[in-house]
Amino acid sequence: MCGIFAAVSNESVTSTLVGGLGTLSYRGYDSSGIVVSNENGLVRRRAEGKLESLSALLSDQPVEGYVGIAHTRWATHGAPSVINAHPHMTDRVAVVHNGIIENYPALKASLEKDGYVFESETDSETIPQLISRNLDKGMSPAVALKDAVRQLDGSYAIAVVFADEPQTIYAARYGSPLVIGQGAAGHFISSDSIALSRVARNLCYLDDNEIAQITVDTLSITNADGITVAKEMKPLVVSQQDQGKQGYKHFMLKEIHQQPEVMRNTLNHYCDPATFTLKEEAFPANLSSFERLSIVACGTSYYAGMVARQWFERYACLPVDVDIASEYRYRESPLSTNTLALFISQSGETADSLAALRYSKEQGLTCLSLLNVETSSMAMESDCYLRTLAGAEIGVASTKAFTGQLLVLLLMSLQMGKASGRLDRDAERELIKHLFTLPVEMAKVIDEMANIDTVAASLMHSDHTMYLGRGMSFPLALEGALKLKEISYIHAEAYPAGELKHGPIALIDNKMPVVMIAPPGPMMGKTLSNLREVSSRGAQVILISNGAGIEMAKQHITQAIEVPETAPLLQPLLYTLPLQLLAYHVACMKGTDVDQPRNLAKSVTVE
Repeated sequence: MCGIFAAVSNESVTSTLVGGLGTLSYRGYDSSGIVVSNENGLVRRRAEGKLESLSALLSDQPVEGYVGIAHTRWATHGAPSVINAHPHMTDRVAVVHNGIIENYPALKASLEKDGYVFESETDSETIPQLISRNLDKGMSPAVALKDAVRQLDGSYAIAVVFADEPQTIYAARYGSPLVIGQGAAGHFISSDSIALSRVARNLCYLDDNEIAQITVDTLSITNADGITVAKEMKPLVVSQQDQGKQGYKHFMLKEIHQQPEVMRNTLNHYCDPATFTLKEEAFPANLSSFERLSIVACGTSYYAGMVARQWFERYACLPVDVDIASEYRYRESPLSTNTLALFISQSGETADSLAALRYSKEQGLTCLSLLNVETSSMAMESDCYLRTLAGAEIGVASTKAFTGQLLVLLLMSLQMGKASGRLDRDAERELIKHLFTLPVEMAKVIDEMANIDTVAASLMHSDHTMYLGRGMSFPLALEGALKLKEISYIHAEAYPAGELKHGPIALIDNKMPVVMIAPPGPMMGKTLSNLREVSSRGAQVILISNGAGIEMAKQHITQAIEVPETAPLLQPLLYTLPLQLLAYHVACMKGTDVDQPRNLAKSVTVE
């Protein structure tokens, strides 16, 4: 969500700070700001809206210095405004913060009682005010910061600069990510490693309850007990494929087109292409020892879990529960230690999923995470983890991370079936052989969506859209509806097609477009019957199916998107692609901000 970038350098940091914020902007934001430490003290510039507003302000009111902190804010407490934008500061200290301070009302009341005046509506402003009170009591900057963070309940990643120590930046974290980079010009701090790739060669990650003291030449990290922590600086590696838009109009379109390569890399990591078998060493040991699987996730990752439930039930004969992470730990469901808890998150920092993971560990469950970032908090706190190998995903609306999750989950279900003896070697080879055709088939689907613009044009003026599907196509319908509402701002809902007559059919009229997902298979006949039900009530039906399905339904549909014939195993992965492309083209026609849709954040690091 919020993005932090800071620099202490032997060069002026202003352009570096703004550039770092630009790289972090994919996380979602509504305002931005910087504080630079120079001969005039702590000098702040803040602006509402896009980074261009901050750049314009800095052009009119330039500020330079060798030490600075910067922030992009995604509003949680208080409206998007200049006064609520970070950094927050007093005359002695400036702070940027990512997270939520849950006990800020009590802290604020105590500070106001002592005469400290707040200017914003944010929870974050309590941090510089607490530090200032400690400084006024005679504490040193390091002690003042340590005492202040000890009083905070909730989550935080913070970067701090003091008027009395103008050549030093402090950083601290609990529950929100923070990375320290080392480059030729000095040291840098960021919410993620992507933003460091422009300036740093090596990096390390702060752990919870650690505080870093950073100058241009030195880095010192201590834990909650004040003991110095030795951190190994590791080389920063960023794929060239993840740099920039590579000629595409949007990151989202680039990432849609990257999916065949993501599939190829994933298959080569988890499978042997020579023998068409799974690499057992790529998976956690003892997967066959569990009697139940509990999948926990949010948003798109939750829908991936819904698809995967059917694979685990089919190939591993394993009972599966799928829960929304924000609800999971409040249900007080009885949990058994013979259950494997599987948490799915692109970033590995999703606050609700991380909290659910910690809850499950407290209950004695073995916790496995499926992640796109192996240095994330969830990777570090899980008993074991699997990687999606999707690479950096910049577009807020997930595309390649989703299909990457689907493929790893499918392979994991096959491995669990194999480990338990339910999937024999011949069946394994046959299924893996089909999967190795996936990259080529995906590329073909993406390249041959010739009529997607025509279909998108029929949706762009709609206020509402309904998505329907059965079996695995129902969670795909949920994902398609989510994509449309995320980036085009069209209200879209998804239902199991068989549930139409239990309420949703009341919404159907000639102003309601319906996107029907109907791959060939046992459910196709019933799905086409549901299609006729909505068509007879005037709905504009867009059918996503194979050629035979489209031919069968041609008298009852307005538009069609044809998906080539493929093995049933590959259908969920291939049928996802037209849903992504449809949402993308509708959003482009409406002129919305595809990569950074309003109100959304890429990494949801607060509950």
